[in-house]
Amino acid sequence: MDFSSAGYMGGGVTIPTLPVKATVEPSGSDDTSAIQAAIDSVSRLPLAGGIRGAVLLKPATYHCRAAVTINTSGVLLRGSGSGPDGTTIQMTGSPHMCISVSSSSSVMEVGKRVRITDGYVPSGATSFQVENISLFRFWDSIRVVRPVTETWVTFMGMDKLVRDGQKETWLSAPGELYTERRVVGIQGNRLELDLPLTDGFDQRYLTPPGAVIAKCVRTGGISQAGVERLRIVSPPQPVEITERHHQAVRMNSVTDGWLRDLAIEDTVNSISIGGSRRITVEQVRFHHTVATKGAAKPMDLSASGAQILFNRCSGNGDNIFYFVTGPRVTGPIVLLNCDFYGNGHIQPHARWATGLLVDNCRVPESGIDFMNRGEMGSGHGWTIGWAVAWNCSAKNYVIQQPPGVANWAIGCRGERLTSSMPFGHQPKLPEGIFDSHGSPVDPASLYLAQLKERLGSQALKNIGY
Repeated sequence: MDFSSAGYMGGGVTIPTLPVKATVEPSGSDDTSAIQAAIDSVSRLPLAGGIRGAVLLKPATYHCRAAVTINTSGVLLRGSGSGPDGTTIQMTGSPHMCISVSSSSSVMEVGKRVRITDGYVPSGATSFQVENISLFRFWDSIRVVRPVTETWVTFMGMDKLVRDGQKETWLSAPGELYTERRVVGIQGNRLELDLPLTDGFDQRYLTPPGAVIAKCVRTGGISQAGVERLRIVSPPQPVEITERHHQAVRMNSVTDGWLRDLAIEDTVNSISIGGSRRITVEQVRFHHTVATKGAAKPMDLSASGAQILFNRCSGNGDNIFYFVTGPRVTGPIVLLNCDFYGNGHIQPHARWATGLLVDNCRVPESGIDFMNRGEMGSGHGWTIGWAVAWNCSAKNYVIQQPPGVANWAIGCRGERLTSSMPFGHQPKLPEGIFDSHGSPVDPASLYLAQLKERLGSQALKNIGY
């Protein structure tokens, strides 16, 4: 599929520099209230072209015992650099989130649902035929609904998950998975979409009721908001992830936002992107001086949303997931030119995400896994489908092939591992598609090649390539 719409404003767009509208200096004690007051003051300014302005933290160390929150569009928290002479937020007090860029949003269907009439719609498709074309117009927002049926769950081999004598549920049937798109063309009974679908739709396993679409309206959420150019430091936390812990940044229900040039030390479950779209996370660096305890591993980067680009991120740490996807995620999601060192993994995590590209990433001491986690957690099962590792370098790979789905490793270097579903299930699961293993391929970057093909060379320059 075409992954190139991942990132701020749908890819290939320069992140803006917001004008400074408020400045904060350290108080000598807890600085949470002062930073929040500055954010609130900028949040009350009128929008101009979707922008209000930035809160600038002067070079210094700021102590925060509670979260600071951006919940209004057009507001940025900016430090004076993420290095030793820049801006540091030192987390103090009880465990908490350092910075929350969050709001709430909802999607409501408008009018009746209409059945997709194609027997099969492949991953990467940008069009399909529908039963009643008259209900739709150019630029309508639509929700594509993929039913979770008992037939499909059984086909995926996820109907018999049992751990410690207790049945586990991968995805509940009946249930639904959702993808939002816009209508950009109508040809006869065929709708054309602005972005490709990440999952495939095989109607043999989806009826009843079969895949359907409906107009939809999104309300709430914020846009043009983010955090940049600062350092977040937590006290070392040798804890289990079930215990409370300091976290770095949460971004929920944001459209066209960014996190860039951040240095993050010793937070646990550090950055989570949830329910957000068209987000760039760029040059975020993680450093861990201690590992968390226990078998359950925390994550540095978590993605639950669509059109999310992680660009030139890096980190080190043990007993960790460097990157995970959440459940029921429909991308595209892209990791581009990221480097991670230590005993950790790039590993989609739970309950069926689709549309992930891991492009030119390096995990020299550990692995990249597109796998069935089976009864791990509470029944994570098949974690990812229609995922690509492109020209990556890792110690090893577990690339498995879900029923009716493809996962790829193309031009990658590192050991290929085969395995069964965890906890002793047999037989071994089939491998995904390995192409040119051990020898990098052209184009060097799939994301950049697709972006250039779609928008031209200037789009690459806009994002620093």
